Amino acid sequence: IIYLLDFLVSQSMKSKKRITKASVEQANGIRISYHEKVCAERMKTLFKAIDEMRKDIKELKTNMDRGKGAAAILILIGGLIGSILYYFQK
Repeated sequence: IIYLLDFLVSQSMKSKKRITKASVEQANGIRISYHEKVCAERMKTLFKAIDEMRKDIKELKTNMDRGKGAAAILILIGGLIGSILYYFQK
């Protein structure tokens, strides 16, 4: 009778472990899918931020090019004016 009880207890423990393993695997699957959703949302946010940064960099480059052109024109005009003044002072 004792052996029979031990056998029944061990069988019930095995079935509980199987149920527990299955539920753990299911819970892990849910956690993984949730984690994937969170990571996908983060990646979307990162891609949006990178695109915005690229646009800002392009805008800054165009502003710098305009500034370089304006500075070059000012230097050219200043040089011409300086040359003319130097020529007439002689």
